[in-house]
Amino acid sequence: MENSKDEEKAINLTNTLKKGGLRTMPFIISNEALEKVSNFGLLANMILYLVNEYHMSYATGTSVLLMWGAMSNFFPIFGAFISDSYFGRFHVIVWATVITFMGMIFLWITAIFPQARPPHCVMFREKCNSATPPQLALLFFSFLLMSIGAGGIRPCSMAFGADQFHNPKNPDNDKVLQTFFNWYYASIGVSIMISSTVIVYIQGVSSWSVGFGVPVGLMLISTVTFMLGSPLYVKLKADKSMFSDLVQVINVAWKKRHLKLQNDKCHYYHLEGSKLVAPTTKIRFLNKACVIENPDNELDSDGLAIDPTNLCTVKQVEELKALIKVLPMWSTGITIALTLSNHSIPVLQARTMDRQFIGKLKIPPASYGVSAIIVLTIWVTIYDRILVPHLSKITKLPRGLSLKQRMGIGLGISCLATAVAGIVENKRRSLAILEGLENIPDGVVSMSAYWLLPQFCLVGLAEAFNVIGQIEFYYSQFPKNMSSIAIALFTLGFGFGMLGGSLLVQIVHKVSERGGKLGWLPDNLNQGRYDNYYLLLTILSLTNFLYFIGCSWAYGDSEESMVWDEIEASTDEVSNKISIHN
Repeated sequence: MENSKDEEKAINLTNTLKKGGLRTMPFIISNEALEKVSNFGLLANMILYLVNEYHMSYATGTSVLLMWGAMSNFFPIFGAFISDSYFGRFHVIVWATVITFMGMIFLWITAIFPQARPPHCVMFREKCNSATPPQLALLFFSFLLMSIGAGGIRPCSMAFGADQFHNPKNPDNDKVLQTFFNWYYASIGVSIMISSTVIVYIQGVSSWSVGFGVPVGLMLISTVTFMLGSPLYVKLKADKSMFSDLVQVINVAWKKRHLKLQNDKCHYYHLEGSKLVAPTTKIRFLNKACVIENPDNELDSDGLAIDPTNLCTVKQVEELKALIKVLPMWSTGITIALTLSNHSIPVLQARTMDRQFIGKLKIPPASYGVSAIIVLTIWVTIYDRILVPHLSKITKLPRGLSLKQRMGIGLGISCLATAVAGIVENKRRSLAILEGLENIPDGVVSMSAYWLLPQFCLVGLAEAFNVIGQIEFYYSQFPKNMSSIAIALFTLGFGFGMLGGSLLVQIVHKVSERGGKLGWLPDNLNQGRYDNYYLLLTILSLTNFLYFIGCSWAYGDSEESMVWDEIEASTDEVSNKISIHN
């Protein structure tokens, strides 16, 4: 019986090794690249679609887009859980891709059929009708479908690609994986650049139906391309999710809440060979989850837990503690997520500025943001290839600067970015009033839109330092089997940042309108005080920077990582013996 099981495992392993590899890269990379071009191509110009076609106010349109972004960052948490626990990455990606495609089709329908949106009118010159509830329902339903699709694609795509190249028997496995990751990140960068330039330009010079139809076509190609590679993929089956393990620790600790901990008499449950044989003294309440109260009733003849839902390993407990420990540091990323996701207002500003490029050719308002991606890419290359070797000699750190230093520098630069944005807007507004455009919302001031580039460049630098630093920080503080949690934390932080941004826009809009005032965020930028809004973001960013300093000090040294069991055997591979630490 045992021989037949071993033979079955050997056959499965042989079949697995026949699949995957570099031949799957064109399918996976093209799927990811086309999906990114489609999604970012829609998002970049969406504020103009909501304002011009649905007659939303600037504040409402900005709030809607931030809510859409928040949903797209919250759903990946559920996508990661479902793929890890139930369906596996391949099936989740397939269904998510189809759902995203359906969402784009519904959005395309709103552009194709005039009945799907309010009657056309010229903003600021005519009294425009608001969208009806059914029209808004169709629009928001398309957003919802695309967010659900993003929830399945974002957490699974890179991991699924890595599955195709993971072969421990290959001595060059690490190099192959690095090649895949390089191509993966390069495809994302190129995709965002294309979507922010080519797709946005098409939307500007043609109708919205054509501008939205192109992303739909690209998404269709993306879907078909990914499915064509199905026979070649390594498709790992779903296993127990890390999310389940973390919840289990809380549940067991609560069940044993009346247990009194005595360090010198407690027996702790852990697998043989584990480096973690006793829990740390921090957050001691959770230690109850791994305490063996009665070995005869809780362990079987092989020393394994009879009921895993009532007894956790020390490693499980320490993993939850590691997650709890980083939460204050994680919370410092919410405010910078709020500022980095502020895409709509610069687009509205650029529309009222001189966008002349060459001859009669004008740069689309949404294309200036691509400068942030360019700066990010250039800086990461300069930092890795030129600065790190020199900095590491001074700091004695392999990456030049510590992760917390990079995160802090990013937060500081984000403060500067919002301050510069406020100064530029103040100058633009003053010039508009001086030129008699105060009551002409769609008037173009004699100020080049290139003045928006400094703030975008600073945003790119802030993202290069803080965002990349955040991801590396989470990875360094968790064991390898918690890598999905690291990505989940990052996306969750951006989700809360965008949700906070949506609420902030609505609060500022309502409060500043009290007493019959025009408010800070009216539809006429020349009469508003968007510079004050940027000033408010700067104050919030500075406050968050000080909060980060406090959290960083309280966290301690992040470079001295805890020793984890990086490869812990599963229960059917261990020697069926459990050690008891006394």
